[in-house]
Amino acid sequence: MSPNVILVAMFAGLAIFLLTGLPVAFVLGGLSILFIVLFWDPNALIIVVLQIFDTMRSESLLAIPLYIFMAILLQRSGVIEDLYRAMEMWFGRLRGGLAVGTVVICVVMAAMTGVVGAAVTAMGILALPEMLRRGYDPKLATGTICASGTLGILIPPSILTIVYAVTAQVSIGTMLIAGIVPGILLATLYTGYILISAWLDPTKAPAPADMPDVTWRKKLGVLTTLILPTAIIVMVLGSIFFGIATPTEAAAVGVAGAALAAALRGKLRLSMLTDASMETLKATSMILWITVGAKAYVAIFTSLGGADALLGAIEGLEVSPYLVLAAMMLILIFLGTVLDEIGIILLTVPVFLPVVHSLGFDQVWFGVLFAMTIQMGYISPPFGYTLFYIKATLPPQLTMATVYRGILPFFLLQFVGLLILVAFPKLATFLPALMVN
Repeated sequence: MSPNVILVAMFAGLAIFLLTGLPVAFVLGGLSILFIVLFWDPNALIIVVLQIFDTMRSESLLAIPLYIFMAILLQRSGVIEDLYRAMEMWFGRLRGGLAVGTVVICVVMAAMTGVVGAAVTAMGILALPEMLRRGYDPKLATGTICASGTLGILIPPSILTIVYAVTAQVSIGTMLIAGIVPGILLATLYTGYILISAWLDPTKAPAPADMPDVTWRKKLGVLTTLILPTAIIVMVLGSIFFGIATPTEAAAVGVAGAALAAALRGKLRLSMLTDASMETLKATSMILWITVGAKAYVAIFTSLGGADALLGAIEGLEVSPYLVLAAMMLILIFLGTVLDEIGIILLTVPVFLPVVHSLGFDQVWFGVLFAMTIQMGYISPPFGYTLFYIKATLPPQLTMATVYRGILPFFLLQFVGLLILVAFPKLATFLPALMVN
């Protein structure tokens, strides 16, 4: 069978089975076995076994359970609640200040945990009721939480970035550091939009009338709650940037810091560690099963000539390389509404990277664009993952229609951020160039 037919058959089969709602890992693994038997040689089933062993023996992937465990410990230690109270004290009297504080907290949480769901859920529980009580426009409040909560996809230590780096076979540390400036860029765009919206229409984010004045002494005193989060961020990112530790070793340091934070708050108990370990085991198992299925699927796809057929078709197009790049980004946005980020990376990166190389693009820069595009997919109505994270925290009077309308301005801001990064690639590459190897 010709590679072009195999290319169409594999993509069509994947699309059909994903739409049935079957688990992604088993769709990928099942299709891999099916295509080996139908189009290749049953003896080639050994490839699936080899992919399982390759995943089990990957030292780079060891960072994933460590960062997940760190995120769960921080979530249960009370650090996030303390951060929110500090931001409320500093920004509470500013028009739109609670929304700005929410963006800041999400940046800090992203730099501590690298997990999207934790930030969205925590801010949905803590910040959303307070913003609604103070008369904030529900669309602005929900949009801020959904968009800011996705910064964990980009800002290190991002789980997505680690999986991308392993799949693309580039330095994990380089990829992690490359996401810092683009992540801050998006946070700045969100903050600017909130402040301008509150200035143009004060009813969207009214200034609080009942909040007492807070002395500078109290404001400075509450900053002590930032000491531990800052220390954890410096330990994790600083050790990677200055070449003191590998990303996996830095993850272990982060776990130690999160455990210390929990202990200082009196939350470090055996029951907490047991529950956190079980949650980590479940999340890691899901990621690794998807990894095994996707690696087997891509190996079969490549071996049967599908990747060569796709690359040949793209190279035969007489269009601007940036149009090809735009097409890949659109595919990622669509996939972000129906697949989790790990599945998207493992499926598309091995197919897209040869195209990226042939077009002469930097793969680290492309990796950051990749992450920003998946962020857009995560908040794209009606199926973006982040929209369903916040759904569980919505009060009865708010519907998902409110969330959909609220997220649209932030979706456009992410698109603006993407265009800025395309126009100025050094925003993603200049910090990695300064790293100590």
